[in-house]
Formats: sequence, structure tokens, C-alpha cells
Amino acid sequence: MPQVTAETWVPVSTTTAFAVSQTTGELRLSWDPFIRHQHLIEADRPGKGVQTLTKARVGPTMISQYVAYRPPTSVGMTMVKGPWFFDSFGGGWRFVPEERDGVAGTKAVWKYTYAVKPAWLRRVAEPIGQWLLGREIEARIAAFAKACQDPAIVSATLGDDVA
Repeated sequence: MPQVTAETWVPVSTTTAFAVSQTTGELRLSWDPFIRHQHLIEADRPGKGVQTLTKARVGPTMISQYVAYRPPTSVGMTMVKGPWFFDSFGGGWRFVPEERDGVAGTKAVWKYTYAVKPAWLRRVAEPIGQWLLGREIEARIAAFAKACQDPAIVSATLGDDVA
């Protein structure tokens, strides 16, 4: 299956980086360029087995489910229901402590894995998917990195219990 990956380094702890990545509501909308609307389904907080409805700014809607939720190191999701052109879609975000130039921080690595349907369309659609999803994940992780350095966003996550 095709994959797209992006990574960045942020000068915050893994706990803070993870918390920013899991923000919801207006706070999430303030930094995430992909999302037009997002909410948890029948849950008050994220966790393994919890489902999320996400509407992209460009149109598609997806229901995904957390298959892993391990604060502050990783989160994984898989598509339950989504756009007609995805046979499957999953995402994983990892957060690893990493020092750069004497500054403590976190390396964030985000990955999407997907399959296109119908199968006969894959030879044409997958290269397009690589380009589109590659642009999206790069823009999204860049916005995440900027959010991790925004005092208002970081401050808003400090009271959140992400465990």
C-alpha cells in the first residue's frame, strides 16, 4: 500500500507535542489547515476504540477510529467510513524526544497509508494520491510545528489530561 510521511522537530516536550496534536474544537481549527469540522463520536476524550468524525476543508468526510492511543508517544487511526475512492486509510503519529543543538524537543513523524478503489484505477489514482496527500501531510505537520510554538495554543493544552 502507498504511504506518505512527514516529519518535523519542535522545541517542546513529547507531552506537549502530543497534547497539541490531539486538540479538538476551536483550538484545533485554529491551527490545523486540513479540518473544517471534527468531533468525537459518543465520547468526551480520545482513546483506543473511540471514533472521530472529520470533515476536510476541501470536502471529504471520514469516520475514523483510534486503534492506538499511547500518550505521549503515539496515536494511530484507521478509517471506518470515508470517501468512495479510499478502499482503506490509516494514519499514525509518533513523538520521540530529541535534542537538537543543545535544545530539548520532540521529533514528530506522521504517516498515512492508503489504498484506492476501484482496483483498476490504482495505477492512475495512487500517484495522484501520493502528490495530494503528500502536500496535505506536509502542510499539516508544518502547521502543527507552528502551533507547538504558539504560546496561546501550548498554554491551552497544559490543563488537558491527555493520558
